[in-house]
Amino acid sequence: MKNPRNVSFAAVSELMYRRIVNAKRAFLLSLVLALGIFPALLAPPALCAENTLAWRLKDDRVDARIDSWELNQLLEQLTTLTGWQIFVEPDTQFKVSTQFKNLPSGEALRRLLGKLNYALLPQTNAPAKLFVYRNNLTDATQLVRGKEAPQAVPDELILTLKNGSKTSAEELAKRLGGKITGRLGDVNAYRLKFADADAARAAREALQSENDVATVDENYIIPRPANPEALALSSAPPFALNPPVANDGSRVVVGLIDTGVQRLGNSLDAYVLPGLAVNGDGKSDGTTPTHGTSMAETILRGMASVPGGNGASAQILPVDVYGRGESTTMFDVASGISLAIQRGATVINLSLAGSGGSSYVEILIQNTSRNGVLYFAAAGNQPTTAANYPAAYPSVVAVTAGSAQGLASYANYGSFVDIVLPGTSIVQFGNQNWLISGTSASAAYASGLALGTIAVTGRTAKEVEASMRNQLKFSAGGK
Repeated sequence: MKNPRNVSFAAVSELMYRRIVNAKRAFLLSLVLALGIFPALLAPPALCAENTLAWRLKDDRVDARIDSWELNQLLEQLTTLTGWQIFVEPDTQFKVSTQFKNLPSGEALRRLLGKLNYALLPQTNAPAKLFVYRNNLTDATQLVRGKEAPQAVPDELILTLKNGSKTSAEELAKRLGGKITGRLGDVNAYRLKFADADAARAAREALQSENDVATVDENYIIPRPANPEALALSSAPPFALNPPVANDGSRVVVGLIDTGVQRLGNSLDAYVLPGLAVNGDGKSDGTTPTHGTSMAETILRGMASVPGGNGASAQILPVDVYGRGESTTMFDVASGISLAIQRGATVINLSLAGSGGSSYVEILIQNTSRNGVLYFAAAGNQPTTAANYPAAYPSVVAVTAGSAQGLASYANYGSFVDIVLPGTSIVQFGNQNWLISGTSASAAYASGLALGTIAVTGRTAKEVEASMRNQLKFSAGGK
């Protein structure tokens, strides 16, 4: 075997795609990798605090302070704020940089869209339609999807105290009528529960004037990812690993922050550690694989694609952050990350996504990344540029889904996306094959590739991350 330290992720991904998607020609995945023309930005301009757009429909007045937004970012914000149906000419490129206050909507559109043409069509008993185009209105055919407002637990807040604060979280909670229901010692964050949403809002306002308070965040909700679907017929090959898993401290552990993981069967269970739970155990009927189970097998398939990965000294640590609920929260995800790292995980797989970002989670990921922990997260399964979290944090490798024909039709292509990998995985459970599709699978493949490479080659997480960002890079321009 050639020097494993020089493993090519492009070659590994080609092999993986051939196995999973059953393509007949080995060069197909190289076409996916050819999408990478320009490096992706790690933090989209829309996340910058100074970028604001306020559209007061009732008063027909608009305020804007925008520094170098892409056109699609502007239009996504616009459809979210106004409810208009917006159609844009495909592949239209335009940088939006402007600042104004209290302009009527017509003048605001002209300032926002600059040299581009537009037409606003009012509708009776229906949303207005806005067409944005270069030359002909009929060319504006691509519907712009707005960003969904992030959902949060209405009666909760996440309080982060400054280092060396003189006031304790217990004192603040008592004074504000709240109760501490969770702690994240890594970042000095506390989960506070109040009597109702009004009490939480009042507490947030009161906390703004506290000198010892670093940040106050909402506890954003993350929906439960879908389970795989049964395949009636499938030609997917059997899957097995040789499990010489070392227990001498040399093994590499990936923390799988997801739903619960069932027994995988065959030789695969040797690669799965006893699971942990943040929200209680999520029971399954035993006949259908959970999302976590399908991600665990996908990680192992990615690991096996690395030369020598079939017998890698590596294991998966499942951390169930959903329990029996239909959703989890960003605080529970952060708790799961912290728990996995405490138990030795140096790779973290986050095949989940929500639309709300939180400062305490970003700090937790940033601090642990500096200490050698490698993060992979799903970019999201809506074909927009809207940021999803945890993927959009700069210290996370955001993974979207591609195929031999290009970007998957459902996949997010925002500027925060870093790499692209196949978004389809066929897993085996209960003597049957199951299909899972989405950027969740793409993130799991990425974690498996990193896991196998670190275990086989001894390269550091940072070295592996740099290679993957380079060899599997995603370009929004290549979609």
